[in-house]
Amino acid sequence: MSAATWRSTFTFNKYSQITAAAVRKSLKETQRLAAEKRGLTALRYQVWENGKGGEQITLDPTQESDPKKKTAAV
Repeated sequence: MSAATWRSTFTFNKYSQITAAAVRKSLKETQRLAAEKRGLTALRYQVWENGKGGEQITLDPTQESDPKKKTAAV
């Protein structure tokens, strides 16, 4: 498959997801579980008014493991 062939079928994000899944499946069990946990994401947002941030709202609370975890937007 040439470099341009996959571009007509997949977006780059889809291509990256497929290759990442293949790499994760090739890992040993303990390393695979750790890699799958790193791959999960949850969406958090907060509303800013008058230069002050409001409460952070998590859209997928099942993946919230550490409520004291700091974000980059402090």
